Amino acid sequence: SELEALESIYPYSFTVSSENPPSFTITVTSEAGDNDEIVQTTLKFTYSEKYPDEAPLYEIFSQENLEDNDVIDIFKLLALQAEENLGVVMICTLVTAVQEKLNEIVDQIKTRREKEKKLKENKAEEAEKQLFHGTPVTIENFLCWKAKFDAELLEIKKKQIKEEEQAGKNKLSGKQLFEIDESLFQELDDLELEDIEDDPDYNPAGPGSDSED
Repeated sequence: SELEALESIYPYSFTVSSENPPSFTITVTSEAGDNDEIVQTTLKFTYSEKYPDEAPLYEIFSQENLEDNDVIDIFKLLALQAEENLGVVMICTLVTAVQEKLNEIVDQIKTRREKEKKLKENKAEEAEKQLFHGTPVTIENFLCWKAKFDAELLEIKKKQIKEEEQAGKNKLSGKQLFEIDESLFQELDDLELEDIEDDPDYNPAGPGSDSED
């Protein structure tokens, strides 16, 4: 019978699940790919009432390293092979077709990983080129960078001194004020001048000047 033949062909992966109706599983494993990686599926078949004049029932009982689209492709393959082999016992033919499909999937995984590796290497090479060459320095882009750098540095100094002032850690010095904004000195000069002019004892000519008779 076909069951006896299948048990002989797949001695380590054939397992009977039920005798009435006949139901069994066969584990199909691909050839080893890179790093001994494999893809694998366990197919479960159940004889239909009119088998082999009609297709057996089949399902993927378990799987390893298969994507969803791979599972869909296997189901399509089983349906096609079953349709083409109606009238003759077909389980061995179906299993062989799935075996070839799994080997194809392993090859696709290998090709995809090689492309990913190559792409990563190309990106690394491009980044290295940019590191060594970069953007050519011109007077214009250097001055632009310098202006931006100075502005950012000024903001940092202002923020730092303001924080120190609020915390009472440091009293502002004339040098610090100058570094923040030279215009502050002009404001201070104007303020001192106003204070002096408002002083009732203020004598522009000084104590040693001559007065009119």
